[in-house]
Amino acid sequence: MASLKALKIRIGSVKSTQKITKAMKMVAAAKLRRAQDAAVAGRPYAERLEAVMASLAGRVGIAPGASPLLAGTGKDQVHLIVIATSERGLAGAFNTNIVRAARRKAEELIAAGKTVKFYVAGKKGRVIKRFFPNDILADHEMGQIKRLAFSDAQEISEDLIKRFGEGQFDVAHLFYAKFVSALVQVPTGIQIVPVPISSVPGAEGAKAGGPNAPAEAVTEYEPDEEAILADLLPRNVAIQIFRALLENAASEQGSRMNAMDNATRNAGDMITRLSIQYNRTRQAAITTELVEIISGAEALK
Repeated sequence: MASLKALKIRIGSVKSTQKITKAMKMVAAAKLRRAQDAAVAGRPYAERLEAVMASLAGRVGIAPGASPLLAGTGKDQVHLIVIATSERGLAGAFNTNIVRAARRKAEELIAAGKTVKFYVAGKKGRVIKRFFPNDILADHEMGQIKRLAFSDAQEISEDLIKRFGEGQFDVAHLFYAKFVSALVQVPTGIQIVPVPISSVPGAEGAKAGGPNAPAEAVTEYEPDEEAILADLLPRNVAIQIFRALLENAASEQGSRMNAMDNATRNAGDMITRLSIQYNRTRQAAITTELVEIISGAEALK
């Protein structure tokens, strides 16, 4: 009977867990719609800003006096990997995939003889300390953020640009999860410092004055291109970080919704198995009691 009691308690516990996971799935689904709309709405601005910068950089060129955010430090030795993750777990492999992609990039750079540092933005990214305990440049706290705003990304970008100006690193890479759908979130890594203008479609054509030069090449700028570019370079870093945070927010909810859905299904399967085991054990106990009663009755004859 003790085993029956234990099984009954376990079934009740799994049912309670199932209710929690089902509720978390519903909450994640409700949050996903808002986060997805924000991520999708942020993409055109970030892409258009890159195109404008490509045009400006093509007209200005990388002159000796160009901004370090465009020209770089002249070195390629110290690489900073910015890992943007969530503050909470229970989101499937969402955070793990981001950290794994960042770790893979770090190992490639180290194999190439580079020095690698890490900038953690998000509590779950701290797991990288297990593999590189002495290479954490900064751990940016994001737990106080209730609703994501551009000022949050700007705070991170200003800190990065300040550290870049102080010579703490030469190149910065940003890792996050790009939202594709509720079922698919792709770990993505991009270079944000110095700004990789050459990777923007049309940038090479703009620099060479070729047929791929964007339409902005015939636009007159006021003030001059150098002044506008100097203002847009740090803003572009903030925009790319903000876009990554928006993509992460949508990816996190999508991954959590799927994880909780799987957990709910698994709990249901476990309840079914435990119920079958409970019924079999109960039936065996009843059969044993009947045998004992019949045996006792036979003994009295």
